[in-house]
Amino acid sequence: MSTQPEIVPDTEYRGLMGLLPAAARPYALLARLDRPIGWWLLFWPCAWGVALAGGAVLRWDLVLWLLLGSVAMRGAGCVYNDIVDRDLDKKVERTRSRPLASGAVSLKAAWVWLGLLCTIGLVVWLQLNLMAKLLALGSLALVAAYPFMKRITWWPQAWLGMVFSWGALVGWLTITPEFSTAMLLLYAGSIFWVIGFDTIYALQDREDDALVGIRSSALRLGDNVRFGVLVFYGLALANWAAAFWIVRPQILGLAALAPLALHLFWQVGTLDGSDGEDALAKFRSNRFAGFLMFLACLVLGQAG
Repeated sequence: MSTQPEIVPDTEYRGLMGLLPAAARPYALLARLDRPIGWWLLFWPCAWGVALAGGAVLRWDLVLWLLLGSVAMRGAGCVYNDIVDRDLDKKVERTRSRPLASGAVSLKAAWVWLGLLCTIGLVVWLQLNLMAKLLALGSLALVAAYPFMKRITWWPQAWLGMVFSWGALVGWLTITPEFSTAMLLLYAGSIFWVIGFDTIYALQDREDDALVGIRSSALRLGDNVRFGVLVFYGLALANWAAAFWIVRPQILGLAALAPLALHLFWQVGTLDGSDGEDALAKFRSNRFAGFLMFLACLVLGQAG
């Protein structure tokens, strides 16, 4: 008989997770280590900033540090979010088996685990230059406020976009310690990208969210979700194209965005808003979208 605990439907409970001692698995689940898509989506904007600023080759070590920081801080954010949402999570079918909501991890132990993950983030923070360090600290207020946004606004995805895209600013400033229009456009485009893919993700929970009073862009958009996501992705591409033009004002530079644009339009064109599994698959495909954007930034950054 399997001893695997009940877990949320979008988990990837295999590989490293299967090798962990039984006592450690609830903590790994609490930090979403079983769901690597989250840290990839947090990491890619960091990598874009480094690459578009022209530092991805010479500072490959920084890219790896930022990946480690993304894993740790995404985990810390999830632990904090679950601490705040532990009562709401009990009311939602997809989240009621989370470690805090189910009682597999105590509240005190969750706070200790949060502290350990933040310590790893601190080590990564020390690898940044002064400008990037100061900017990175600015994200803490956004992170702390995020779990409450779903209670007060229909657009918590916009707040998540600001949080998940912050790494684009940090990555850029670590390579070039001064603000630029291209950097800000890269950040703005990332925010719209996050709103788009997180709206797709929220399609899975529309019925439960409506019942327990959780707000989301998926509920706000109603039957217009596909059009809404199309608009957000279009705004993302427009901002990124403007950033690319500033770095390298040539049509061939903009062509580097073509594979990414095709992928994002495929997501929208084939999205089935009534099918939770399809929504999850489209959401997860943004890991590949992030990679395509990284390649585009790498090409422009090295050429520019």
